[in-house]
Amino acid sequence: MEFTGYLPIWEKLTREQQDRIAQVIEFHTVKKGTHIHDSSAQCLGLVLIKSGQLRAYILSEDGREITIGRMFEYDVSLLSASCVMPDLQFNVMIEAEKDTQFWSIPACLFKNLMDESLAVSNYARNLLSSNFSDLMWLMEQIMWKSFDKRLAGFLLEEMQLEGSSILKITHEKIAAHMGTAREVVTRMLRYFQNEGMVRLTRGTIEILSQEKLEDLSDT
Repeated sequence: MEFTGYLPIWEKLTREQQDRIAQVIEFHTVKKGTHIHDSSAQCLGLVLIKSGQLRAYILSEDGREITIGRMFEYDVSLLSASCVMPDLQFNVMIEAEKDTQFWSIPACLFKNLMDESLAVSNYARNLLSSNFSDLMWLMEQIMWKSFDKRLAGFLLEEMQLEGSSILKITHEKIAAHMGTAREVVTRMLRYFQNEGMVRLTRGTIEILSQEKLEDLSDT
């Protein structure tokens, strides 16, 4: 079965456990911009990404977004299955940044497997530990790193992900990723443009000097 290659602990499961997963696992195809999970929705379960790109983010009380993680091909995410960990609550939204295909294992089944299998329980805790480490790194960036450095790093990351120096992304979308206001992003991008790092056009940012961005971001 195709999905088995995307679940690292598959071979550690019993045949009966494997059969239970195979009977209920669901395959999804979603378009870019689709919201596949939010904190008010039913727990989606464990997500195995076949192709595409997902973004996990949280909302402030005033509705401001900040990205806490991105998921790509072969990634496995528990952020959409926080209900399997009753002591931990994730008020997380997940949307497709690109057309995406993924499988989901229902949360109720995965929780049962955690209760009866040490391998599954350890795997889930390792996933959560990794998510927590990523979140702590993000908090350190927000608290201790100036916005110009963070923005330079974000643009370099986007260039690597897209494989192009021309980024089709709006200032509003960048603000959503970084947890700030669009006006703050616009002012800093105009500064980058004045310094010869980027060229701005409507809906597009062209990277003119990767070296200057790297120097600024300390990468």
